[in-house]
Amino acid sequence: MKRVIEFLVKVALLAFIWLIWWWTLNAPLSAILNLSIIVGGVLLVFPLVWLGRKILDRHKTTSWAAWTTTFVHVALGFLLGVPLIRAVATHRDWRGWILPVPSEIGLALVILTAAAFLLTVTNLALKGFGAPFFIALSRKLAAEWLYAWTRNPMVLAGVAFLLSLGIWFRSLLFELWVLILFAPALLVFVRTFEERELEIRFGVSYLEYKSRTPMLFPRMPRG
Repeated sequence: MKRVIEFLVKVALLAFIWLIWWWTLNAPLSAILNLSIIVGGVLLVFPLVWLGRKILDRHKTTSWAAWTTTFVHVALGFLLGVPLIRAVATHRDWRGWILPVPSEIGLALVILTAAAFLLTVTNLALKGFGAPFFIALSRKLAAEWLYAWTRNPMVLAGVAFLLSLGIWFRSLLFELWVLILFAPALLVFVRTFEERELEIRFGVSYLEYKSRTPMLFPRMPRG
């Protein structure tokens, strides 16, 4: 019964995030408010990660780690999700240099990187028995297939997808936003919070996996 209630609570939280995303996509916001969300929301990720790590280290148990991760993931749904949606929805309003790249190349890259991202999600589901968010945390350490080459293939594919979007939009400002703000915030979350959470949940097996597999850029598996 307890697990059912926990699952329903997580479903309700996820539905609430999706509702906010839908409102964000269609909301008529002023240019100043839009910029504040796109920049300020991402900047708030850094204190969130610091707070999440402090809470995580208070009780090094799997149940505490799971609920702390739920809290952090829900917050990230707003602090990264909302700015990302606004950035994509309003990219045409951004003034700046136009990338001298045909949009067809960008579209091809978007398709390829989106497929790569979906492949990493499938990899995690099949080998980790979980999803990339709080509603179904992996029950097993995913260390095979793409995860044998890098510990964070989903992050790598996600950032590549966003950069591909920027090429498709032909927007240098969008590319700079991804490289200077969004990607660093995401990597700080992974490095500071997520890796610690995985250490708590999977212990020595994760530390061994971490020692032989690069954090981000792929390398041929050893042995």
